Amino acid sequence: MTDVIDDSIPPPPLTLDLLAGPSRRRLKERLISAVFFAAAIVSVIISVLIMFSLVREAWTFITGVDWGVTWGEAGWFPRRGLYDMPTLLVSSVIVTVVAMLVAGPLGLGSAIYLSEYASRRTRSILKPVLEVLAGVPSVVLGFFALFFISPQLIERIGRNAWLLIGALIIVTYAAVVALWARRQFAEATVARAVIIKRVVWLTVFVAGGLLLAWWVLSVAGEADAFAVKRSGQLAAAAVGVGILTIPLVASVAEDALASVPRELREASAGLGARQATTTVQVVLPAAVSGIVAAFIIGISRALGETMVVFMAGGAADAAQFTSSPFDGGLTMTAGMASLATGTDNVVGEGLTFQSLYFVGLVLFLLTLLLNIVAGRFVARVRERY
Repeated sequence: MTDVIDDSIPPPPLTLDLLAGPSRRRLKERLISAVFFAAAIVSVIISVLIMFSLVREAWTFITGVDWGVTWGEAGWFPRRGLYDMPTLLVSSVIVTVVAMLVAGPLGLGSAIYLSEYASRRTRSILKPVLEVLAGVPSVVLGFFALFFISPQLIERIGRNAWLLIGALIIVTYAAVVALWARRQFAEATVARAVIIKRVVWLTVFVAGGLLLAWWVLSVAGEADAFAVKRSGQLAAAAVGVGILTIPLVASVAEDALASVPRELREASAGLGARQATTTVQVVLPAAVSGIVAAFIIGISRALGETMVVFMAGGAADAAQFTSSPFDGGLTMTAGMASLATGTDNVVGEGLTFQSLYFVGLVLFLLTLLLNIVAGRFVARVRERY
């Protein structure tokens, strides 16, 4: 005999207690939520403690140092009380720029090939190779830069080869600036404030090009710039850092290219455009925000690399000021690492120990500023589909 359901009896009212389920389930959800909240709080507390320690020791250096020994001195000699920051800053800029000259074109080219041209079989082979390269320890690349890149590549570059490399860099820079200026000033009706802003930026870019040309010629004019240096140079370390950064740039740029809708490529092909034209004029502009993000991440990675520049940079815990990539030097990270290895010996050496934290604070502020500027630029040029 089947039970008869009486439709005349109304169902019980729907309440929050019924939706929440059994009390055991609510307790379990609260416990999981508390665990995740505790993990987030611990992460925030660790970050705050790191910043507090960094700022506290850096403030001791800021308030106790004679600022006359932090600018215009012969070099970075912290154990002698000479803390010439341009020595570390210029070396860091040289390493970062040269590293991105290596990682930028190779990483972006690899991303374009894997995203637009490679077959599935080729992609299945090359993609793991890039991932393996990303997993190579930096200490291995440090040895590679010191014992192969430095003697076999950098020390073979003569004055004429350097002038040729510099000319290629300057011509590429001028072409990029000219292309930018052509696009910026092609509009017929633009507000005066916008025109003034673009003229200011153009002036800055032109000044940067003149500074770049002066730097290339000044390096070429140094008598011992191309002498053999078995202890390593900034250029060798920079090439090693560039190799280390290639997989990072390639991976992020490829993700940005892959996020471009397939419909844009099909529409371009339907209009008769070749694949190269589609890639350059459709895919790359559509993925420019992700590509810029890839370059910014690569710059941050190159600026913060320690082991490669520490081993192949050609300096110990002190260095003279140099603007040549063919000389040995200390970057900010290498300067911190070289002093940190002898922490027990520098505690009583005045502000030498605190200078580690000051350099770390400067590095943190530079990276933070770089990410803020990059974030605003990416948000401005990002296209949503």
